[in-house]
Amino acid sequence: MSKLSLGSRLGYALGFGLWYLASLLPFWLLYRFSDLLYLLMCYVVKYRHKVIWKNLSESFPERSEAELRRLQRDFYRWFCDYIIETVKLMSLSPKELRRRMEFVGTEQIDHYTAQGRSCAVYLGHFGQWEWISTLPNWLRPDSTCVQIYHALENPAFDKLLLHVRGRNGAISVQMEDTLRRVLRYQRAQQPIVIGYIADQVPMWDSIHLWLPFLHHETPVLTGAERIIRRADQVPFYGAISRVRRGHYCCELQLMTGQPQALQEHELTKQYFRLLEANIQASPELYLWSHNRWKRTRWEYNLRRNPKTGAIDHSPIEQI
Repeated sequence: MSKLSLGSRLGYALGFGLWYLASLLPFWLLYRFSDLLYLLMCYVVKYRHKVIWKNLSESFPERSEAELRRLQRDFYRWFCDYIIETVKLMSLSPKELRRRMEFVGTEQIDHYTAQGRSCAVYLGHFGQWEWISTLPNWLRPDSTCVQIYHALENPAFDKLLLHVRGRNGAISVQMEDTLRRVLRYQRAQQPIVIGYIADQVPMWDSIHLWLPFLHHETPVLTGAERIIRRADQVPFYGAISRVRRGHYCCELQLMTGQPQALQEHELTKQYFRLLEANIQASPELYLWSHNRWKRTRWEYNLRRNPKTGAIDHSPIEQI
């Protein structure tokens, strides 16, 4: 708090108070707010309507327009629930969270950490990923759980979100400090369980791999794989499913016990295959409002110097 300006501290205090009070409302009432928010976002504001429609229609070309419209509405319904469920995370007790966010396969992680091996959990922007921060409630009491985050521009909201995400014992590490912190834990011989949400859009300079993903040629991040292989972490995929409203399950699926034995990029390819299967099973639970395919191979080839590999960041019309 001391690093924040006076205005940011006031904003944090106000935001904390409002968020906490809202989180005390019962689920049944919050879901009524979610129903109203759905009508507002889907039919009045039409929040990111064009981006969502473009992503859905290109990702599921085999579906009819009626099916896609229904899927778009289902996404809005789930997204509004996601918002109020994230609000509720501020005050939910560990006991209630264990009832609503179930993890299957945690004994595998406990097995490896007991042997001194660190574990990694691959995730996507799918389902109620904010509740994954409750994983420490399911692991051995001496487990060290780490979650990576990208600092927000608003320092007050950034601090507020960090508080909510850390309530259940997970340690938040800024994205740019990930490798440094992982290696520090490794030198201290302290096994950790770290989560990687690895389906973000890479910057032009960070594109090293393109994969087929939901009928798109997709640039993907490979940083998580590099860290996993370097630190010899045991990778899992967190397959999330929605049991019913307000109840989720995350099945921890072992990807390999020997990541260093895999070919380069094989782990990333496996992750995107698992994520796509997860999405195909419940497509409404994916974050379709994110402009996931804004960087195309055509534009990448236009910007990249084939001799030096340098990327031209000029406006596209000037290249």
